[in-house]
Amino acid sequence: METVGQIIRAKREDLGLLLRHVASHLDIDQAILSKIERNERKASKENIVKLAEILKLDHEDLYIQFMSDKIAYEIVNEECASKVLKVAEEKVKYLKNNYLKS
Repeated sequence: METVGQIIRAKREDLGLLLRHVASHLDIDQAILSKIERNERKASKENIVKLAEILKLDHEDLYIQFMSDKIAYEIVNEECASKVLKVAEEKVKYLKNNYLKS
């Protein structure tokens, strides 16, 4: 199972794009992009959107990976992480059905 950083690095390298060129398109320092690729820093939602475009990745797939990384890193050290995910899934369903109807 790959992290967002691993996905980004692999695709960038597959396309033959240099770190500095992709960082330039994102308007960030290449050291920051390098840290994102090494999972030492989290990308912003805006950067995920831009990266999907630059790297010709499916936006929704990359965004799902981004959000799942965020959640996983937040609860990874909790003994009840799996239970938390199950309860959160039920809460999302409940909220969508009861509070967030258009």
